[in-house]
Amino acid sequence: MLWGGSNGGLEVRTSAGGATVLRGRFPYAVPTVLQGGRERRREVFASRAFGSAIAGDGDVHFLVHHDFDRPLASRGAGTLTLTDDDAALAFEARLSPDLEGVSYVRDFLGTLAAGLVGGVSPGFRVAEGGDSVTRDSEGLLRVVRTAILVEISAVTKPAYPQAQIEARDWTARGTAGPAGWAARKRWRA
Repeated sequence: MLWGGSNGGLEVRTSAGGATVLRGRFPYAVPTVLQGGRERRREVFASRAFGSAIAGDGDVHFLVHHDFDRPLASRGAGTLTLTDDDAALAFEARLSPDLEGVSYVRDFLGTLAAGLVGGVSPGFRVAEGGDSVTRDSEGLLRVVRTAILVEISAVTKPAYPQAQIEARDWTARGTAGPAGWAARKRWRA
């Protein structure tokens, strides 16, 4: 799974019924430098890159730091709403008052209130043909056109702009990568 990030930010409100409501955005069409230096690597998500995943009925989770052991909301539970337009993937997560007694939720809300968490980072997969890599005078540019959204997380430090690449396919089309490279198209923040 791949992770991307943005300081698109989180907005926190408490509803009249006592539920905590978190809203956030992951902007499209904002190029990000993932690695500088001689072989500069940039990435950008095309508008509506997550559109097909949003339109589907698959479950998507809202997590703390990409950890499936720390869920906050999900589409399957009816507590996560996702919207997609030309500008951004947006979400609204409703944390039930029942979660107030869960220690990691209290910890998360405390770090959020202290301003230590505020980034947004989607966990996604890119299907074959869903991206392209080209080389220009500024280095390599990866354009993600279609991605399968698995989860979206609140994070301390989003992968953008300082992602650490573990093994991402940065082969400009028309050249071959190392043997087995396609099976390892993963990176971690």
